[in-house]
Amino acid sequence: MAFPADLSQRSWERIGTSLREFTNSSAWWLADWLLFGEATYGLRRYREAIDRTGLDYQTLRNYAWVARRFEQHRRRAGLSFAHHAEVTSLSPPEQDYWLRNAEQRKWSRNELRRAVRAGLAEQRETPRPAEAAAVDKGRGRATTLTIELSAGQLEHYSQVAAARGLPVDKWVTQVLDAADRRLA
Repeated sequence: MAFPADLSQRSWERIGTSLREFTNSSAWWLADWLLFGEATYGLRRYREAIDRTGLDYQTLRNYAWVARRFEQHRRRAGLSFAHHAEVTSLSPPEQDYWLRNAEQRKWSRNELRRAVRAGLAEQRETPRPAEAAAVDKGRGRATTLTIELSAGQLEHYSQVAAARGLPVDKWVTQVLDAADRRLA
């Protein structure tokens, strides 16, 4: 790209903003193009996509993986493709929670990565209240409880839990412990 010598700083900045937006959009465009080809034309999609784009298999596979986990209505225009890629391994309510935080706090992709990692590390290190109670009572092991929910209930509870930065199982444990304390 060549620039005129008299290019103003303001123009240079606008070009950078446009390039950023184009770069972010192009990842989604490539991913959606690839998914369309997969659904419409079948298994040769990666060989054809590599030939057409010059990108390697793993890059295209990563783009498709992210796009599959974020339908267009869930994509946040104010965040990059890379922001979305950071949270693809989480449940949809957890993805939405972290992306909402990133958008509100204007986190870079690296800031989002650090926050998600810290949140997940905290969840792993913090024993569930029910597990701690079981150990305290000398049982020394946790017991699994299975609860049957409708898909709508699970989605609702998952969203409530994610809004509090928790996976649904940890949130349910906290709700049960709080109810136990109120009844005691």
